[in-house]
Amino acid sequence: MSYLHLSQGQLNLLQTCPRKFQQTFIDQLSTPMSPEQQDSMNWGSRFHLLMQQRELGLPIEGLLQDDPQLAQCWLAFQEVAPGVFEAGKSSRLRESEHRRTLNFQGYLLTVVYDLLVLEDEDAAILDWKTYLHPKGRSWLARDWQTRLYPFVLVETSDYLPEQVSMTYWFVRSQSAQGATLAPQKEVFHYCDRQHQQTYADLTTLLRQLTHWLDRYEATGEPFPQVAETEGICPRCGFNLRCQRHQAEQMDWLNLEEIQELAL
Repeated sequence: MSYLHLSQGQLNLLQTCPRKFQQTFIDQLSTPMSPEQQDSMNWGSRFHLLMQQRELGLPIEGLLQDDPQLAQCWLAFQEVAPGVFEAGKSSRLRESEHRRTLNFQGYLLTVVYDLLVLEDEDAAILDWKTYLHPKGRSWLARDWQTRLYPFVLVETSDYLPEQVSMTYWFVRSQSAQGATLAPQKEVFHYCDRQHQQTYADLTTLLRQLTHWLDRYEATGEPFPQVAETEGICPRCGFNLRCQRHQAEQMDWLNLEEIQELAL
């Protein structure tokens, strides 16, 4: 039996626009990135590699010398969050790029923690964000990463929901306008109520996905489209394919709104 792997990024896309999910992950179609988007993604990859190599005790001097902005952000992050760089002697586990998979409703939910720190009484998930801070905490709380990462940890460990936290660190210290910003964090403490709600929402969403997949494979019926009133279509690379192309030139997303792609 073949299982479909789903990441937080795919769940976000599935919930936002099922048709784009179909085109991207089922039909394996893609749209070109702007040079600015590609540069932003490349920078994010370098920062994640820097943090991983540091955790593994590997040399990082070469990465810092080749990228002055990366070095600046690295130093600013160390000043603001020295505890992140200090390994506790009592940790049951401290691992960078820790991967976990949960079989749920016939799908494999896959998460990759930038840094996972497990203590006897609590578990901390840390995530490095290399885009600037989103506009509101409520938006971040609704994101599937904030919901899925603690959920999978609880389901695959002996930790209670109340023992789990997730911290986002927004480490990029310079915006596209050149303003210097100190690294910021957002901490989310998990609880049993959130766990039960995520279980219910995942069940509903994945049952819908199964229905759409069955219809698509049996009859070729495409997945539903997002409502045009949501205002998403003008910025989507598939808007012409979906017959939602507007005559005016398509606006690119602001760099500060670009998230890392989870594959």
